[in-house]
Amino acid sequence: MSNVKAAARRIVSRDPEHPSHPLGSRAKILLSSIFGPYARDDEFGSRVINPMELWHNQVTRQQGPFSVRMFHRSWGLMFIQANVEARCTLLDFPSLDRFIEEIRDSDYDIVGISGIVPNVGKVRKMCQLVRQYLPKAGIVVGGHIAGLPELSELIDADHIVYGEGVSWFRRYCGEDVGKPFRHPQIESSIGRRTMGMDLPHRDVRTSEATLIPSVGCPMGCNFCATSAMFGGKGKSVEFFSTAAELFSLMRQLEAELKVGAFFVMDENFLLNRKRAMELLHLMREHDKAWSLYVFSSANALAKYTTEELAALGVSWVWLGLEGKGSQYGKLAGTDSIELVARLQDHGVRVLGSTIIGLEEHTPENIDQAIQHAVDHDCDFHQFMLYTAVAGTPLYAQQRSCDNLLAPERMKFEDTHGQLRFNFNHSSITEGAEEEYLLRSFNEDYRINGPSVLRVVRTTLKGWRRYRDHPDSRIGRRFKMQMEGMRTFYPAALWAAMRWFKDNPPLVARLGELYRDICGEFGLLPRLCGPLFGRLMLRSIRREAKRLDGGWTTEPPTFYERNYETGDPADRATLIKTVAATVDEPIATT
Repeated sequence: MSNVKAAARRIVSRDPEHPSHPLGSRAKILLSSIFGPYARDDEFGSRVINPMELWHNQVTRQQGPFSVRMFHRSWGLMFIQANVEARCTLLDFPSLDRFIEEIRDSDYDIVGISGIVPNVGKVRKMCQLVRQYLPKAGIVVGGHIAGLPELSELIDADHIVYGEGVSWFRRYCGEDVGKPFRHPQIESSIGRRTMGMDLPHRDVRTSEATLIPSVGCPMGCNFCATSAMFGGKGKSVEFFSTAAELFSLMRQLEAELKVGAFFVMDENFLLNRKRAMELLHLMREHDKAWSLYVFSSANALAKYTTEELAALGVSWVWLGLEGKGSQYGKLAGTDSIELVARLQDHGVRVLGSTIIGLEEHTPENIDQAIQHAVDHDCDFHQFMLYTAVAGTPLYAQQRSCDNLLAPERMKFEDTHGQLRFNFNHSSITEGAEEEYLLRSFNEDYRINGPSVLRVVRTTLKGWRRYRDHPDSRIGRRFKMQMEGMRTFYPAALWAAMRWFKDNPPLVARLGELYRDICGEFGLLPRLCGPLFGRLMLRSIRREAKRLDGGWTTEPPTFYERNYETGDPADRATLIKTVAATVDEPIATT
């Protein structure tokens, strides 16, 4: 199909006349993430530098065998599948052959594909294949890729959906848009490993479920694709707006998935203090010692005392630091270094996020900016290049002044924030930015050590402060987090001190933490350190050798339906969901 015809078929979800499928809820839907493999350079736009691993990609990128490796499901597709009445199949992380098999051997009326801007080549190929094998099917493309203004000229899709997908699909299938949402049962991560072995903390008490109260971020930073996609500054889309609804979901997820912690996928969960404090009331009333892993801005954290955060179970915070002298309102008046240290003193593990290449960054001050980031000594630190992601105010600004790099200078596949700017920076020469980015990762690693061991120090601080707290829930939570503190972590520290033998300041830092653990827990860590540490050191060396040889890891393929076929030979898994059930209002104090 020509680009002109493709553009004519494009219908954006914001249009007042929303499209509807002639079969309504009788339509059969296939939802798919882009096909793999991912962590390699190929003809479709995959890149070794941009694997399907958020942490290894953007947070622990330069930490070698100590890098935290894990995968996360396509939560947006899972959420759509759980909330349509139509028969819906989800194919997550398929190979190209598996995707072809599915559209060749099954009859679908709608095929939905989700991607980000670097996935243009793969989405284009998938659309071509759907036209070949399912010529009557409608093709719907969504995700952050939908922010590209020229996307309709690059792919052959019937509908490009920019924004929240559940309501769009409900309208498309003639379903009730206003009916309550169901929440899919989502394990927070899969395939977690580091130092060549599976990570600890996978028992009932400390395993995590993903909880998605809303999408979007009301802070509206100019570079934030998530905020832009769901309404921009001051707006978000709520699925579950009350504390009672969230508590109901959490209790069900706890029972069904056997978890004691929740990764709250809400861009600024603590900003709504009233809801958070009502949730705390319910947790106290029902004696829940849950851990919450949240995203938060500094100004939202300022609404709470450290005692309130501890009572609420906030154990981990993803905190936007952006950069020294940042003018973003969420950081106004905040001493971010002091804030991070205070949180860690209370056992809250912090993932700081810093942007390299802000407008004020120059070759003369970049080292100072990097040092400022490293000085935070966060448990984890994400470094990203300042990137004009399609759909954001920053993208619109750079485009309006004709400052975006042309496709021949900057391919879509490389617009992922870990390689190049996609615009002409006023002070940094094109091509120099990756070295600055790598310098940030390397300096943070050299001075502060492996992130997987930094969390040990923070957790130990929280244990010492709260183990005898009058609120027994808090003490129980920190006791749960001590899993591995007597065995796994002493061994990891013993091995790390030998691995980093050429970095005396870091060895001294690790040694102090090792002695603290031995002093706190006695004979067992003293025995486990050298005994299991030797085995762990071998594992670290083996992992480093594999990585040096170009080894990568890929997520497994998931094949799920929201309906049963009755066929014993059916390979698909039946998805499971929970719904908020609120019988009575909260009696707040």
